[in-house]
Amino acid sequence: MRRVSIFGATGSIGQNTIDLIAREPEAYDVVALTGGQNIAQLAQDAIRLRADLAVTADETRLDELRQALAGSDVEAAAGREALLEAADRPAEWVMSAIVGAAGLEPGLRALQRGATLALANKESMVCAGQLMLRTAQAHGGRLLPVDSEHSAVFQALIGEDLDAVERVIITASGGAFRDWPIEDLPKATPAQAATHPNWDMGQRITIDSASMFNKALELIETKEFFGLSADKIETVVHPESMIHALVGFNDGALMAHVGPPDMRHAIGFALHHPERKPLPVERLDLVKLGQMTFRPACEIRWPALRLAREVMEAGGLCGAAFNAAKEVALDGFIDGAISFTRMTEVVEEVLSRVSPRLRHIDDDFGLDMVVEADHLARVEAGNIIAGRT
Repeated sequence: MRRVSIFGATGSIGQNTIDLIAREPEAYDVVALTGGQNIAQLAQDAIRLRADLAVTADETRLDELRQALAGSDVEAAAGREALLEAADRPAEWVMSAIVGAAGLEPGLRALQRGATLALANKESMVCAGQLMLRTAQAHGGRLLPVDSEHSAVFQALIGEDLDAVERVIITASGGAFRDWPIEDLPKATPAQAATHPNWDMGQRITIDSASMFNKALELIETKEFFGLSADKIETVVHPESMIHALVGFNDGALMAHVGPPDMRHAIGFALHHPERKPLPVERLDLVKLGQMTFRPACEIRWPALRLAREVMEAGGLCGAAFNAAKEVALDGFIDGAISFTRMTEVVEEVLSRVSPRLRHIDDDFGLDMVVEADHLARVEAGNIIAGRT
């Protein structure tokens, strides 16, 4: 049996991972499941999968988790240290699906054990891509991309020479507001932004899709994951979400990864890698689909894309600052403190303040420096939202 852990088990990626594992219970020994506020779901899945350990990130919910697990053999724990201890447990394959910068440290701990880390937490690569890659190499761990776009690029590059790659095109659905007049965007509400036309995801990532901050992070992740220069990375809007990414080679060929908008494909590819195994995903009927369309990714409508390119060119720890400022700005929008379009303005102002201190840091940085850059950007973003100088 293969020992597996799922970090972020109650989110959409975690639930899709559980769906695949539950179809072959005899093949997997579930070491740990972790979640946040959805205690009932976490406990239900831990009992169903016979996990050794269930962890909630919220220390105040430990008693609730224990009660939900009563009568089972599943151990309950809570808080940051419990998450890190769970990452230290001997799972061979770990799904990293915790949302935000909080997913970085558990992922690093898993790599330090030499585990295979299926990475759905794009913030880890945005904040500390070189640290993640160094850690995997030093300890015999492996990173496998689970974002559909990066899984697509990874698959298209199998057997190919990276030096022959001229460009990578990451597709974007365009999110909830792709057809809105630009002048209406400042009036957009969190409820409107949290409705995705193609995907069923959590609130935060769906709003990030509407603002294209999610795609901005993915552009930076592409640079970090595959070692490509910023000028080789593009994005286009593809409303049907059937082509997840394309790789262009020096002979003019474009290799596209085509599939339905179902995260179980990318998850299953990482779960079974290097094999391909049957997955319960829709088989495309191209005639029924009829057509696939593409639009330019307008940086006036989605200025987060412009900021991503600036971050890639700046380097250093600017990615950590970008992500931290984005998370604070997103909180401000959800809480009603700032408008939808103000989020990008906050992030840009934070970058203007902190980039001079962070852009010249070489790639040999450690976790403590990432944490410091993250904290610095969060403080600056909070001050900007609150109107403090």
